Amino acid sequence: MDISYLLWLQDFRNATGNVLTPLMEEVSMFAITYLLLIPVFVYWCLDKKKGLYVLFATALSLGLNAFVKLNACVYRPWIRDPRVVPAGDSIKTATGYSFPSGHTTTATPIYGGLAVVEWKTHRWLSVLCIAMILLTGFSRNYLGVHTPQDVLVGMMLSICVLWSVAKLMRYFEAHPEKIDVFLLYGIVIGVLMLLYITYKSYPMTYKDGRLLVDPKKMMADGYGDLGKMIGFFIGLYVERHWVKFRAPGATKKGIFICLLGILTLSLVVAFVKPMMYTVFPRHWGKLAYNLVYHMYIVCGFPLVLKQFFGQE
Repeated sequence: MDISYLLWLQDFRNATGNVLTPLMEEVSMFAITYLLLIPVFVYWCLDKKKGLYVLFATALSLGLNAFVKLNACVYRPWIRDPRVVPAGDSIKTATGYSFPSGHTTTATPIYGGLAVVEWKTHRWLSVLCIAMILLTGFSRNYLGVHTPQDVLVGMMLSICVLWSVAKLMRYFEAHPEKIDVFLLYGIVIGVLMLLYITYKSYPMTYKDGRLLVDPKKMMADGYGDLGKMIGFFIGLYVERHWVKFRAPGATKKGIFICLLGILTLSLVVAFVKPMMYTVFPRHWGKLAYNLVYHMYIVCGFPLVLKQFFGQE
């Protein structure tokens, strides 16, 4: 049934001359490249609490997605059925295991989190965000790189995380003394998950003398996503104890400084990422880079904001 659906979409793509393929590729790619910058800007500049909620849910969703994906070890649609031919260049970013969809698991907590925090004040924006969740998930099916099950489970996992994080943040408002305990447990659990995906067994299926999926590459992706989760927890611990910044708000000065901060993230990608990949082996490099990147988001640039705006 799932493969039949992908083949139907493939026939539609071919019949329409792939007219929608570039749009679907852009929607799909935006979710894993620039989308995160929206909650980062909200966290830094507009509303610390709202931004933190979205970033928290996103980091936790990605960590859980990595754990589930490397447990299930489900092959991509075109491996399961050679009749499936991914559209355009989508296969380049659709490596390794298929279940759940990483793009969908990234898009859902960000768009979904923004939909939640803006529902009462900007209903139209929330509706647009919900539509973008559905469009991003559909794009993964349309491009032939994920089955409907991959997408639906990715969505459901992230929706559950959004609900849980909302509950947790309300609980922490009443019991702030519990936050550190949760963060420390989160870091420990993240490390245990890293150990698990490192030493667990993986399928070693060969076809025509070629390994269908290299577990080492998939382990590297898992290290990257768990690095995001652990980096968030470490960064939040540091921010709570030693930074304690306040978002400057939608002032000209605040917006300008935070936009400069967004530009510095591109420098982290341009210089820190290749350095980490060079200094450390592949999976450790991904872990180190994502730790640094997400700690910079949560506590690094906020320290700059605190100093620049003279916050006490």
